[in-house]
Amino acid sequence: MPFGYRVAVLGATGAVGREFISQFEKRNFPIKSLQLLASSRSAGQRISYLAEDIYVDAAISNDIKICDIAFLSAGAALSREFAPAFMAVGALVIDNSSAFRLSREVPLVVPEVNFVAVKPTDRLISNPNCTAAILLMAVSPLMSLGKVARITLSTYQSASGAGAQAMEELREQTSTVLAGGTANPRVMPHPYAFNLFSHNTPINEQGYNDEEWKVIAESRKMLGLPDLAIGVTCVRVPVMRAHSLSVTVEFDGPSPDVSAVREALAQAPGVKVVDDRESNHFPMPLEASGQSEVLVGRIRKDVSHPSAISLFVAGDQLLKGAALNAIQIAEYMIASGYIHPNSADE
Repeated sequence: MPFGYRVAVLGATGAVGREFISQFEKRNFPIKSLQLLASSRSAGQRISYLAEDIYVDAAISNDIKICDIAFLSAGAALSREFAPAFMAVGALVIDNSSAFRLSREVPLVVPEVNFVAVKPTDRLISNPNCTAAILLMAVSPLMSLGKVARITLSTYQSASGAGAQAMEELREQTSTVLAGGTANPRVMPHPYAFNLFSHNTPINEQGYNDEEWKVIAESRKMLGLPDLAIGVTCVRVPVMRAHSLSVTVEFDGPSPDVSAVREALAQAPGVKVVDDRESNHFPMPLEASGQSEVLVGRIRKDVSHPSAISLFVAGDQLLKGAALNAIQIAEYMIASGYIHPNSADE
């Protein structure tokens, strides 16, 4: 492998883990060595990277090799166990779980939105909830047009957000139902094919599920607006990949012109405006799948409120909602001179 950084991926065999490897190749991420780690039941698998098969090793927290950058995507419990171990060998840790997102000491980052939250000395950075990341890619560019007073959204979330097993269950159930059979859920709590249901996370005492609560708390933290009013309803839909969001942004004062909103979004890095009214072509998860950009369209004034703008958004949950955003954090750290390759020999 070429000169670059010693990189580790924890959770390499999962849906997000495999996207890390794919994105490393597509973005020519500077890697000197790559260690792939997963649970003992997944150890021994081989994953191709740059035409080379790399064996997946069993993750053991007290046996971590020296590395420069560790990407963690194996759940909050394992992140709490392994993040200190990777940091102990000098690694920058970029964690895709919820373990550290709301910790005051840990930056929660979408690079295009709030990389200014990162200090040169930070060695643990959280990747946000996928829905929050996609949401802020669309909302953040509008904040230059006026003070945002409230955000209301409903989500249409794909199987990819629940992992590889949920994606496979959707495939299996769809085939079964089309053949005249019955969808019997194993991974999801309800039949998934040709159905939709409230996001499959626990409900808190306020009546919000975990996904909705994450969107509220994490968006407030990343925008630096701890009291921002956010109302959200998260729904799982039978789409394989890419989340969609119906969003209304209310300003503290008259809403900006639609042309100004469209221009702000068109100039925003990582955003693609898809807003063709004549042909009724707007963001769709099918078109967002595999794209690094977040698609934004249906841009219009909310006729029920003089200060509100409504949008429709679609973004790839596995990319900007997970692996790509984490890799971009590392790229920003490298470009800013905040991290350098470890000079020690392996």
